[in-house]
Amino acid sequence: MKRQSQFHSLKSRKSQAGISLIETTMALGLLLVVSAGILGLGAIALSTTENQGHLAARTAEYAQDKMEQLLALRYGDTNTDTTVFPAVIGAGPAGLTPGGSLSTTAPVAGYVDYLDKDGNLVAAGGAWEYIRVWQITENAAGNLKTVSVLSRVRGGVGQTGQLPRSTVVAMKSSPF
Repeated sequence: MKRQSQFHSLKSRKSQAGISLIETTMALGLLLVVSAGILGLGAIALSTTENQGHLAARTAEYAQDKMEQLLALRYGDTNTDTTVFPAVIGAGPAGLTPGGSLSTTAPVAGYVDYLDKDGNLVAAGGAWEYIRVWQITENAAGNLKTVSVLSRVRGGVGQTGQLPRSTVVAMKSSPF
């Protein structure tokens, strides 16, 4: 009896020792399925980082650059061309003349410019990546102008919804 119980005990230990090839294959298959699901999240994270990180930061930078260019003008300047860089004094359509629009789909001439992927000015029909539009309004007393600049990227990475955009608003008072 003692011998049989030892044999049974030895047999049960052998059956539980190690992992079979079938178990290993099933575990690897499960790991493959889980990994494939996580890869999709990686692609989404990559496009979100590009759109909301890089492109959104560039739109904010370009809107701020245009705002600084406009605020550097005198309050009464109505004829400096700010659609070129550097601005041409006395040759422009607008300067700080009230007008313009924040619509990127129907921009107002003299209140819009286009930038390439490196931030250099390009023609409207050219290979532009960023559009900047601005609007200038003046209060009834004629001593305070509100300058609004909107910058938008032409296209995002894998994005079908709203594109990254930034708006900067500042006020300029007379006599400054």
